[in-house]
Amino acid sequence: MRLVGDGDPRGQRELYDRYAPFLTALASRYLGGTDQVKDLLQDVFIKVFDRFRTFRYRGEGSLKAWLSKIVVNEALHLLRKSDRMLPVENLPEPDSDEDPDVDEVPLPVLQDMISRLPDGYRTVFNLYVFEQMRHKDIAALLGIKENSSASQLLRAKAMLAKEIKEYKYGNGR
Repeated sequence: MRLVGDGDPRGQRELYDRYAPFLTALASRYLGGTDQVKDLLQDVFIKVFDRFRTFRYRGEGSLKAWLSKIVVNEALHLLRKSDRMLPVENLPEPDSDEDPDVDEVPLPVLQDMISRLPDGYRTVFNLYVFEQMRHKDIAALLGIKENSSASQLLRAKAMLAKEIKEYKYGNGR
């Protein structure tokens, strides 16, 4: 891959073409497939191109991880700025505390279910499940209490379990 930090448009285009689909999916996981994803990706790539000289390439995985971290941080910043996170006192009680069983649920269906979670639930769920963060770290990152992070995760799982059960019932499983 050409260096993108030197302003070479071909290198920038190559980086964009290679990673934009993955980063779009990642941003959609946090923002719920909104129109904000395109704006966020534009801002992310501007930051990437501006900061590329500070990046230390250690292989394909390191670049993907660096890009992912920028997307997640920008998505979280956008969610905090827009006040779309649910305050803890307004959280409804979960209908169930069971872990969702995702067997036989196609990945696109599951991704859609996750994207429809309320912003706070979805954000904590993504950070805990996909980024493998602890509740202590999630709480610090989002500016919430640790038990609020755990509570939102439980509620997210309960909502997903309910939707998965309805999906399976509707599809004869």
